[in-house]
This record gives sequence, C-alpha cells and structure tokens, in this order.
Amino acid sequence: MSTLDIPIAFQRSYENYETYPRNIIHQPSYFGTLEAHADHLEEAASTFLVASEKEAFVPIRDLHSNGQEPVKRNILDDYALKKWLGDQSSIDPVTSTRLGAVATKTDPKCRFIFISAGNSREPLKISRRMLTRILAYHQVMPCYLEFVSVFRLSKYARELRFSGFREQVVLQDHAVSSAVPSLGRSGRQIQLCYNLKGVARMTTEKSLLWSIRQAAFHHQFDVITGNTVWIVTKGNLDIKKKIQTLTGQDGRVEDRSFETPEQCLRSSLAVHLLHCHWSMENWRWYVQFLEDQVDHEVCGLEPKSDHLPQLMGMLQTDIAVHGPRERGEAVRAYSLTDLQNLQHYQDKINETIMVLEGNNEVLSSLGGFYRALLGNSAFLVRDACHEDICSFAKQVDEMIHDSSTQIARAKLLVRITSDRKDLVSQHLQSQTTQKMEDLTESMHKIGVASQKEAIIMRIITAVTLIYLPGTFVSTLFSTDVVRFHDGKEAFSKMALHRWLEVTFPLTIVTLFVAFLVFEFADKKRRTALSIFQDVEPGTLQSSVEDRVFLKG
Repeated sequence: MSTLDIPIAFQRSYENYETYPRNIIHQPSYFGTLEAHADHLEEAASTFLVASEKEAFVPIRDLHSNGQEPVKRNILDDYALKKWLGDQSSIDPVTSTRLGAVATKTDPKCRFIFISAGNSREPLKISRRMLTRILAYHQVMPCYLEFVSVFRLSKYARELRFSGFREQVVLQDHAVSSAVPSLGRSGRQIQLCYNLKGVARMTTEKSLLWSIRQAAFHHQFDVITGNTVWIVTKGNLDIKKKIQTLTGQDGRVEDRSFETPEQCLRSSLAVHLLHCHWSMENWRWYVQFLEDQVDHEVCGLEPKSDHLPQLMGMLQTDIAVHGPRERGEAVRAYSLTDLQNLQHYQDKINETIMVLEGNNEVLSSLGGFYRALLGNSAFLVRDACHEDICSFAKQVDEMIHDSSTQIARAKLLVRITSDRKDLVSQHLQSQTTQKMEDLTESMHKIGVASQKEAIIMRIITAVTLIYLPGTFVSTLFSTDVVRFHDGKEAFSKMALHRWLEVTFPLTIVTLFVAFLVFEFADKKRRTALSIFQDVEPGTLQSSVEDRVFLKG
C-alpha cells in the first residue's frame, strides 16, 4: 500500500485519537461542550465499554463501486482495527516519535461499522481505545457519545426516555480545512446522529415476552465524493443482518449502487428507511398484547355457573363491568395482586406512548432535515435527487401517521386501564363489605342463640331460687313430713307446719335479696353507660378519670 498525502491537521488529530473529542478538526461547538463530552467519556467508559479487548467484537462492512463484492471483517482488537483502517504507523520506543504513515488506504464508498452488546443492559463489545480510534479517524461529531452511552452495564433497561436527533451540515468553502482529498474526503459533508426504539417479541417455553430495544445511528455523507459512513450501535446484530440483505446481491440495485454521489445518496436514504421501518415493527402487536393482558386481569369466572355460557360470549373486560355481582352468582374474586398487575401494565402502556412519541419526533426531524437540504444551494445533489428526497420524506410521514395511530390506541387503553383499576378497587371494597355483612349475619345468629341460652339460664335460676330454700330447710332439719316404716306410710302434720313456717319466710327473703342484687348491678350498668352517652368524644378520657377520682 502506498503512502497517501495526508494533511497535517488530520494527521495530528488522528495521532491524538485517545483525546477524542478534543482533537477533532471541525469544532462548531463551544470548547466547553467538547470538554463536557470528554469528561463524560472519561467517567462513564467503564460502564458502557468493555475493559478488555478480549471481549471486543466489531464487524465492519466496506462497499465499493463498480459492483465489487463487499469487503468485511470482524475486528477483535485494536491492532486489527488499526490495520483495517490502513494505519501503518508505530511509536519508536527510543525517541517516542511516530514512524510510518497513519493512512495508506482510501475510504470505501460506503462503510458500515456495527457496535453491539449482548443487550442494551450490557456494555458495548468495544474498548475505549478502539472506539476513540474509529471516531477520530472518521471525525465523528462528538454528540454521538450521548447516544452510545445509553448502552451500559445495568440490571434494568434504562434511558428509554432519551431520544434525540443531531445534525451537522458543512457545505461551505470554509470546510476545506477538514478536507482529506487523498482519503476521498472533500470536507463538504453532512453528519447525522439519532436514535430509535423498536419492540421485539421473545417466545419462551412458558410465556410470550416483549422487550423495547434501542439503537443509535451515526451517518456521514460527502456531497462531493459521495463517500458514506454508518456507525450502527445496538444491543444485538439484527439490523446488521437487514443491512446485509439490503446491500447484498439479493437487494435492489439502486440500494447498492455507489458510482456517483447521487447514487450514494439514494443508497443512504434506503438505509435510513430501513432504520425507520425497524423502529415501527411489532408496535401494533405489542399494543394488542397489552390490551389482552388488561382484559385478562379483569376477567374470570368460577367453573360452575348457570351464567357461564352467556358470559363467555362477552369481551373479557366486560366481565368486570357487566358480570354478575349478586349473592349466589358466579363472580370474579379480585385481590390486591390484580390492582398491582393493572398498574404494571398501565406503566408499560405509558412507556409505550413515551417511546412512540420520541420515535415520532426523531422521524419528523429526519424528514425535515432532508426537506431543508432541498432549499440549500450548496447541497449539490439536490436537483438530481429531488424526487428521491420527496419520496423518502413522504414515506417517513406515513410511518409517523401509523405510529400516531398506535399512540392514540395506547392512550385509549390507558384510560380504559384506569377505569378498570377504579372498578376493580370498587369490587374489592364490595367484597370487603360482603364479608363484613356475612360476619355480621353470623354474629347475629350467635347472638340469637346466646339470647335463647340466657333465657334458659334465667328460668333455671328462678326455679333454683324458689326450690333452694325448701331444699335447704329439709336438709338442715331433716323434716319427715311423709315417712315409710315397715311398709307403712306415716304422715306428720306438725312436720309439714314447721317446714312451711320456715320455708316460706326464707324463700321470700331469698327472692328479695336476689332482687336487690339485680337492681344494684343494673344501676351500676346504667351509670357506666351514661358516662359514654353524656360526655363529648374529645373529653371522654378526662371525664372518666374525674369520675373515678371522685368515687375514690
């Protein structure tokens, strides 16, 4: 490979790649912004980038003109990356000077760099050294660090609320300072950074699961040479497979043609559409899944019921609304778990609305960006690609409309879920009231039985009070009113008179004493009740204490 004529500015920038983004040539932002990006990379690199290059895995796919086969390689370490880029330089260990050329290969017409992780909750399979080398070599706009940092080591999926679209348009003459003609870079280019989120279905042995996944995209397009760079960051490589199909031999010719800048732009628009279509896949079915789950949480019947055939024909959500709730009918017994599940799905629906609205904002910005380029006279391919850009923007608008339909559907489901939560809460209160009524009825039955037992005990007590004095007298005096001796009956009238003389007065005294004891107990009870009836609730405790003190 021959040595290329590399401008000093680019050479110095690339040699200091580890200081990215402080080293980039074109710095339209305030320098403090670059410092903030650099500090963030320094602090967060350990959370979203692998520490060892043994875990690195970066597929690169280079496409050339003239119908050449794609050149692809899986990069596993920084040395392989450096060699792939054409950097043959090295550091002299004695003089600490750089020897050799930093660039010996011209850029391909289209380069795809895929940065992935196991999923969005794991660090990216690329080291910091490799990442900064790629970003510095291609002079990537620093804000892309914001998009890739959402992929970090975490137990839960985070950063779903983050959506963004960043652009950088450099089409004027002053862009020549960042030009590298030997690499095929005119310096007049557009750069885009944006992220989108899709939803994927995962089928397990026990259930059907859904996962919201996000992807970050960086795109460069040189309006003079047509050279294109794509950096796709995602948890897995499913978008890589789609791009391989799009730009492979089975794809459309216009999607893999790079002979002219116009053809390169058309290919870039096709890749943008691929990303947009990916972000729109499966949302309809995910919202339907959430609808089914909400239905499931508010339905249910006992297996034995005369109403079962009729109610099975209802919508499941209607069971909570129109299902029987009368005593003796088949009803759904709700619990606090049902409320928790409904709240969980309501949170998922709100999350869906937020993600779809974020996607819509990004898609709207993407379509608006290319529409604005049609009015920029420095965008040299605008006339030749006017129809293509208009067609692209129209397709993006259609996707935004479809997404808005799902948003409206999800918002309706939020209201339905909220209503169902209120209804289930009322059913829970009704169930509690029913249990209290059942308990009250049971206590009433126990009270009636106790009342009957109390009447019987009173009868026994009365009989006892009547017969006790006579029994006591008979036992004490051993009166023999009637006596049997030698088979003969002997009646003692005197004994009967004496028994009556003692028994009647004693019975009267006994009943009178019992009456006095009852009256005393009843008076004490009425006094205790009057304390609670006559005293205000706030002074109950003090009044009781005063009465106790006075009695003492």
